[in-house]
Amino acid sequence: MTREAPFVTALVLAGGRSTRMGTDKAFVQLDGRPMIAHVLDAVRAQSDAVLVSANEGLERHTALGVDVVTDAHAAGAGPLAGIAAGLRRARQGCVLVVPCDAPRLPADLARRLGEARDAGDADAAVAHDGVRLQPVCLLVHTRVAPVLENYLAEGGRRVDAWLATIGTATVDFADRAANFRNVNDPAELHRLERESHRHAPAR
Repeated sequence: MTREAPFVTALVLAGGRSTRMGTDKAFVQLDGRPMIAHVLDAVRAQSDAVLVSANEGLERHTALGVDVVTDAHAAGAGPLAGIAAGLRRARQGCVLVVPCDAPRLPADLARRLGEARDAGDADAAVAHDGVRLQPVCLLVHTRVAPVLENYLAEGGRRVDAWLATIGTATVDFADRAANFRNVNDPAELHRLERESHRHAPAR
């Protein structure tokens, strides 16, 4: 008997300080649109609901038609605080976590992560681009929310270290490595814009 697919809530992490960009990178313009709009397009096609984790500019995020969650943990907790907030808010099922600064995410990200998670009956599945782990591109079940809260309470901050404490499958996305490129500063933004005018990586 085939198991029913879990409800998937996408969670876009947009709570970083954007120090290298010099402004809120979620809203820098890429191809005439805010960078986060490209990310939202990608995850809306792969999920049943969408949340954004942010601590500033909340009105601008809600204007994009998404619900916003804010960190309940002290400043400096990093992306795990955003993931914890998303797990608390999300409907029971799985949460597809992605960063706001990866505007070319694979169109099959959720499917491939979900297949790997299901195959191993794992708590989570995380992407690997063939060179390095992409720890904030993952699919995680809401049942691990208490585990994450405990990890944060004990001072844990690293996503990869937390993933090592739960059942996590690693998924090879070497064929989509370019899609995980993060845009962290103006030079990277301009480079991606130039490339997008020539061609976009396969999605």
